[in-house]
Amino acid sequence: MSVSKDERDDWLTVCFKYLLFVFNFLFWVGGAAVLAVGVWTLVEKSDYLSLLASGTFAASACILVVAGSLVVVTGFLGCCAVIREQRSWLSLYFFCLLLIFLIELVAGVLAYVYYQKVSEELKQHLNLTMTENYAQPGKEDITLAVDRLQQDFKCCGSNNSGDWAASRFVTSGQAAGRVVPDSCCKTITPMCGRRNHPSNIYRVEGGCISKLEQFLADHLLVIGAVGIGVACLQICGMVFTSCLYRRIKMEPY
Repeated sequence: MSVSKDERDDWLTVCFKYLLFVFNFLFWVGGAAVLAVGVWTLVEKSDYLSLLASGTFAASACILVVAGSLVVVTGFLGCCAVIREQRSWLSLYFFCLLLIFLIELVAGVLAYVYYQKVSEELKQHLNLTMTENYAQPGKEDITLAVDRLQQDFKCCGSNNSGDWAASRFVTSGQAAGRVVPDSCCKTITPMCGRRNHPSNIYRVEGGCISKLEQFLADHLLVIGAVGIGVACLQICGMVFTSCLYRRIKMEPY
């Protein structure tokens, strides 16, 4: 029995509707991942951002937060567009997908570009930031960031514990006899930084540059992969939306 053209068209329209519903679910899941990565980067590791010379790392994470938030709204809009089957709703949905696609693509590209130069930036600026600003008036955020960095990554100094000998913290007398900050100690006690023996401080474990570099590199790869991955997923959504748009007859809005 032959199938009429109208029946075939109706069947294809239903297929595109279901495909768009499935995409919308995956889109929500991807958006949740984007939002989670952005928020976790900014909240959980925000202390380290003050140690970086540029704001590219933070900007990439912020862009992901914005994109992930837009996904929540756009996902709801997508469901309404499919249910109502109106070209105006589908056009608006397509525009939102395109906007989020571009935002996430920018985040991915920023993360990739910064990934290429993070090592150079840390080598040029981290030692200066730590030795010039630690425990100085008005630099409390940097002091806290350095203390957390040394404790979290079990390191002492930017390259090694000897870097602290030329720091303003030690040379100005603020150290009160300490040769390294107390946060270099394996077990922190008041004034424990006076003794720089390997049994007391993280002296043989290495400096903080290499460990922070690896941390940033890993997170930039995640940011870039999530941003570009979800952006590519949205291409499918834009294709399904365009197909459904063409199959829906013009109706008064």
